[in-house]
Amino acid sequence: MPRTANPLHLWNATLQMTFLLIETQSVITMRLLGMAGLWNVTRSENTRMVDEKPPAMMQSAMNAVSATMNGARPDQIVTSAIRPLRAKTRSNTNRLAKRGPKFN
Repeated sequence: MPRTANPLHLWNATLQMTFLLIETQSVITMRLLGMAGLWNVTRSENTRMVDEKPPAMMQSAMNAVSATMNGARPDQIVTSAIRPLRAKTRSNTNRLAKRGPKFN
């Protein structure tokens, strides 16, 4: 495994971080609109948004530590840490987007 990242590796890490940021902001927006009564959300959404964070953050930290201990490049460490977070933000974005705005 090469110890240095080439520009494409760095581009991929940057792209993964960008997707994470966009998805995170989308989820925050839809949940805030849900709290304001403007987006269709379930009653359990507020609890869900609190309960999902610790396991995702723990998995992210474990992935980063594992990649570091295995001698991964910095870009690989970052992408391994982002992976569980993106899985959660991607699923939340898709789930909340399907529910759509509230028109009544």
